[in-house]
Amino acid sequence: MTRLKFAGTFGTMLFCSVAALPLHAQSAPATAAPSEATEDDGSDVIIVTANRREENLQEVAGVVQALDADQLRQDGIVELRQLQAAVPGLSIANQEGNVEIFIRGVGSSNNTELGDPGAAPHLNGTYIPRPRGLGLMFYDLERVEVNKGPQGTLYGRNALAGTLNIITAKPRLGELSGYAQAEIANRSSYGAEGAINIPVGDTLAVRAAGYYVDRDYGFRNVSTGEQASQLKPAGLEENYAGRLSMLWEPDDRLSVSVVGDYGKETGTGYPGANIFGAVTATGLRPDKLNLKDVVYRGMQGDMENELWGIQGKLSYDFGTFTGELTGSYRSVDFYQANASSEGIDYPGRDLNNFQYDNFSNNFWQTRSQSQVYEARLSANEDQRFRWNLGGFYFKEDQAVGYMAVADRGYCCYSGTEFTMPDVNGESFAFFGDGTYDITDRLRVFGGLRYTEEKKSRYGIGGNWALTLGGEDFACCFATRLGTEGFRPNLLDRPNFNVSAIDTLQGRAQFLIEGIRSPGLRDTLIQQIGAIADGTNPNGTCIDRPDIDNGFVDCPAGFGGGFSFVELTIPDQQIGQAKFDFVDWRAGLEFDIGPDSMLYAKVSTGHKSGGFNDSFNGSTIPEAFSPEKLVVYEIGSRNSFDAFGRRAIFNLTGFYYDYSDQVFQDLTCINLDETQAPPVCNGYSLVNRNIGASRIYGAEAELRLKLPAHYALDLNAAYLDTKVTEGVVADARAQDFDAGGQSPLVKLVGNRLPLASKMNLSARLSQWIDIGSGRFDWQALLNYRSSFFLSQFNEDDIVFLDGTRQSALDAGFPDRQNGFVTLNLGAGYTIGNFRLEAWASNFLNEEISQKALVGSSLNIRFLNDARTYGLRARVNF
Repeated sequence: MTRLKFAGTFGTMLFCSVAALPLHAQSAPATAAPSEATEDDGSDVIIVTANRREENLQEVAGVVQALDADQLRQDGIVELRQLQAAVPGLSIANQEGNVEIFIRGVGSSNNTELGDPGAAPHLNGTYIPRPRGLGLMFYDLERVEVNKGPQGTLYGRNALAGTLNIITAKPRLGELSGYAQAEIANRSSYGAEGAINIPVGDTLAVRAAGYYVDRDYGFRNVSTGEQASQLKPAGLEENYAGRLSMLWEPDDRLSVSVVGDYGKETGTGYPGANIFGAVTATGLRPDKLNLKDVVYRGMQGDMENELWGIQGKLSYDFGTFTGELTGSYRSVDFYQANASSEGIDYPGRDLNNFQYDNFSNNFWQTRSQSQVYEARLSANEDQRFRWNLGGFYFKEDQAVGYMAVADRGYCCYSGTEFTMPDVNGESFAFFGDGTYDITDRLRVFGGLRYTEEKKSRYGIGGNWALTLGGEDFACCFATRLGTEGFRPNLLDRPNFNVSAIDTLQGRAQFLIEGIRSPGLRDTLIQQIGAIADGTNPNGTCIDRPDIDNGFVDCPAGFGGGFSFVELTIPDQQIGQAKFDFVDWRAGLEFDIGPDSMLYAKVSTGHKSGGFNDSFNGSTIPEAFSPEKLVVYEIGSRNSFDAFGRRAIFNLTGFYYDYSDQVFQDLTCINLDETQAPPVCNGYSLVNRNIGASRIYGAEAELRLKLPAHYALDLNAAYLDTKVTEGVVADARAQDFDAGGQSPLVKLVGNRLPLASKMNLSARLSQWIDIGSGRFDWQALLNYRSSFFLSQFNEDDIVFLDGTRQSALDAGFPDRQNGFVTLNLGAGYTIGNFRLEAWASNFLNEEISQKALVGSSLNIRFLNDARTYGLRARVNF
């Protein structure tokens, strides 16, 4: 279907849908807040800030879904990832602490220092560059807004897919009020939340809020080893947070607000589980396996994330226009030692004859301090031409560390470290946007934004390797690293300059400096410590049963050391990149009637470019360029009278042109040109702008207030995605006998990951007066059709030798079957007291929300298991 044909067909559908609506539609006052709406006449109005000003949702030319705090709580949405049950087209996953947001199949999984999110998270309209810990802000809310489609003009940085805006409850002048609530849930979970609003005179108010939760996501440790069986599974959380807000309005022109918050996450972390072994051993698809039955071993998972920030906003009404200054500072300090595992359990697996004494693991560290400033002038709403002019500045100082340790290898120890103590990002932008009333019914709007960004990073990246010779120069002795008590230095290393290290002693010193606390049974320091301190250039040979490979013995005649020693340390990583781009939007709105609007628009968005890891002698490009999205959209927003109450019906169609798309590709990092033809001796994943896609679809929304106090909300989305350009190396078929080379595979025709063709959210609710109180209940049902978890779309694998194997047989099924989730809620309110019961994922669907696919890897990151509980709340 061509773009023009699609637009024309859908435009006809829109016109017919609007023409069929009753002409006696009623509109609610645009200034009403949700809490001010009456319940019987259905005149509740949803206020959003999609266009950087408060306005009735029905007056926005675009698709925005907003859920207020009461609705979220009644829906059983108690944490950020559960939003996707109520918002079609939204996918949220947590990969090892990284919150990844996709909207309509567009987003980014690259949330390290190498890249940025593709859907921009915001707190009170202020951009958040690192969404680790975003869920800690999910309390004492006013509402959450999901703005679908690129928002490059008004929201700017990395709003390629759209925005997710968490809006916290604001202080209220002249009002002493608040609430306190406590809850208990299954799997021994419990929590509490509360807030108090204090007036200080007539012009100043302060609001304090707090939150605590102890939660279990439902993973199970099925290990049978004496120590391993005592390990706590992944997904245990103990989190707390607090927020203090201040609002000062000395007159009707000046408004000053300040919000400060602090939060801390602790627990066993968010790693996934590798299902590769279970699939290859049984031939079963993931939906036939218990993905939460994990075989843990080695180290206890541990996660700690400390966040704090402050936001300020000054607004002054000059009469015909308003000036606004905003500023934000945010700090993230994240550390995680993965809950290490040997994949999941499966039928026929013998867990009693298993090597649980294996401490191979992954460690992550992120520190980020970011500043965001914006100055904006905007015309007031009573003018024919309503405009915004502004400037934006962003700066981030970031430091990141990653280390993978490989324990119990029988030869040639090799681990990996990528640690960057100095990563800087800076961005500034200027923008203008406006809406002009041509007539009382016809409006045009447009905007332009120029952005310039620069990034730099410095650090180390590559392998730790120890090749230690035995008797008669036999290869090689094993090394243990990561056993009980081990912790890497990562960002606290004393030295990151490896460019001048060219001696064996220097390399040994550098490796030892990477260890903060050696493990109880580690051997690395014992083996190379004598090299580092200069007492024996051959090190110290240790022949211990747990590192004895059965055919290498300590040699004689080397002073108690090894017959040969080769040590490999990471390479220097230095990168700089600079980008500039222009985003724009243009469109028109036409009021068919007092409560029906047609609109058409074109808008663009960009996601910032980023870095690739570099290796000595490699030709890997230092950076990749920004991705670009152009979206054509037409839609209709309608209010009408049904059953004597106000109802809503909205319909939207869209077409995406997605270019300069980044795919990860295996690329040679060690080319030996001394051979003819040249031979590659190593490959690494590299980000490249080698893709393009097209997306089209439609969304519909229907909100009805029915007799007997029933209400029905329906949101449906249809999405068709297709890769139109892209050839990459198939990482599933990586051949290490060929230096790590992989066959090339065409992605053209494949669907984008995480993009379901059909997504439906339906909410049915009712309230009934019983005695002196009110009982209410609701059911939120979400249907999502199947989607793929990687760009390979479960295609057959064609290996380098030409043999073919199905993705299932090779261990790489990546299709998530369609599913239905159901959230239930019921409550009774009497006076200021409310008692609620709720259930999330009541049908206990086990859903893969993300996958990492590579050689012998099919790691799944899952949703929360069925959760239910009771909550008591008192308002005052």
